Amino acid sequence: MNRLSTRQRTLAGEISFAGYGVHGAQPVTLTIGPAAIDSGYLIRRIVGDGQMTNPVSVHYSRVSRTTLCTTLDLGDSVSVATVEHVVSALSGMGVDNALITLDGPECPIMDGSAYPFAEAILNRGVEIQPAQRKFLKILRAVTVRNNDAFAALEPYNGRALDLEIDFDSKVIGRQRMIFDWTPRRYFEDVSRARTFGFVRDAKILRQAGYALGSSLDNSITVHEDKILNPGGLRYEDEFVRHKLLDAIGDLSLGGLPIWGRFRSYKGGHALNAHVLSGLFSSEANYEIVGAEDLPLEFESFDDQPEGLEVHHYLRSVR
Repeated sequence: MNRLSTRQRTLAGEISFAGYGVHGAQPVTLTIGPAAIDSGYLIRRIVGDGQMTNPVSVHYSRVSRTTLCTTLDLGDSVSVATVEHVVSALSGMGVDNALITLDGPECPIMDGSAYPFAEAILNRGVEIQPAQRKFLKILRAVTVRNNDAFAALEPYNGRALDLEIDFDSKVIGRQRMIFDWTPRRYFEDVSRARTFGFVRDAKILRQAGYALGSSLDNSITVHEDKILNPGGLRYEDEFVRHKLLDAIGDLSLGGLPIWGRFRSYKGGHALNAHVLSGLFSSEANYEIVGAEDLPLEFESFDDQPEGLEVHHYLRSVR
């Protein structure tokens, strides 16, 4: 393993996005910028009169709602919804520290995937920082259940996800994906998978204030046994890949990348949050380890997307 790969990484500069929320349909601008070592992912929101909330950690303890997305409570009655695609891109692309700033109550949905964020990270590049990467190493298996659905974190010598979904739909049915993480595999095999929904649910969701910004431009739309999007699917099993994309984002709310295996059947945002709560319910379940203490033969850190510029850390971030 390249020694530089064991060092923390942040963005080489700011990247910005403009769009609207998939649920509230409100316009929003979001910027992701560099952050200091050991910051993890920080988030702040511009509220009335240009005032800005203090940055807080993107952390499972701040999850206030998991209906159709992951919503964080920033304090003082301020929240941000649909954070999972943004932090999925950061985690999937191997970024350790970043500051997220937005001026609305919901992150922009963009095309319904994490690709716009991942592509911007690729184009902007990352910067190596003078500190060792840290991981949450799973020591004891933790499982949470809801009827036949479950989510589990297990000891494993690597970073792996094993997800299975099962929908009463001829278009989706039962799909499973086993994913051994590397930044390149995330960019190529996961980041472009879009969120999805059913025409049969649209009226009820909108009456409840959800999916007001959903369209064929940002969601795979299923009607009976057909996909309504003119371009069809990006991956044959795009549905389970999107669930995996969501899980990577939700699990990043543990504060550090997880060294272990995540398994899920019929999972979602709620079970993802609950399994993190279960993990942190006992210090015997995990330990924090440095990247240099991991097996030297593990080369996932070195498997980068083509075109990603990696810069040496030459300045301080405040």
